[in-house]
Amino acid sequence: MPETPLQPVIETRTLGPVETNCFLLTVPEGEDPTGCYVIDCGMQPDPLIQLIRERELEPRGLLLTHCHYDHIGGIEELFEAFGPLPTRVHPIEADWNRDPMLNLSGMSGWPCVAPQPDLRYEDGAALDLLGCAFEVLHLPGHSPGSVGLLDRSGGTLIAGDTLFAGSIGRVDFPTSNPEHMKLTLRRLLELPDETVVHPGHGPATTIGTERVENPFLLDLDRVY
Repeated sequence: MPETPLQPVIETRTLGPVETNCFLLTVPEGEDPTGCYVIDCGMQPDPLIQLIRERELEPRGLLLTHCHYDHIGGIEELFEAFGPLPTRVHPIEADWNRDPMLNLSGMSGWPCVAPQPDLRYEDGAALDLLGCAFEVLHLPGHSPGSVGLLDRSGGTLIAGDTLFAGSIGRVDFPTSNPEHMKLTLRRLLELPDETVVHPGHGPATTIGTERVENPFLLDLDRVY
């Protein structure tokens, strides 16, 4: 019989002034049960740091869905707590952490200059996260380098600021692109209905729920 794929445990902490969802990924049944990955560390990451310490976990890396300030503002604090971590981002946004205009902190009132990511990932890349296979999906629209992290075997998508419960990511920023967002949403609609979506803001949902309830998916012309 084929081996049952390992199932990751994804825990959410909602952090910072704009309530950004940050994720801690562990695989308790895997070969590295004390390892973890942080996905989007947000701003004011103390609760996330405390959780990692309480569990006596060892971060193996930081994965960024995109480089807006509310998703990267706590990187320096995270690194102060655990040392510099290998950090992945889509190459389009490789320089955004140090540019307050691109990461939007310059227009937010919280100017942010964060450590630069040292690793890249492209659309379709396979990631081995503690023994679990994830696929990188390039999902531009909200920002040009937005990505999702898809566990096909477990039916889980960490979606960043692309798809929310009942809504979608904003496309009115200087580097947003509504037409790209429409293509991204069409791509997400190709996923199975049972796929659980962990968004960058708000509660988790499923592709099936959003397919029938999300006004932006029901009428993509609303995306502008």
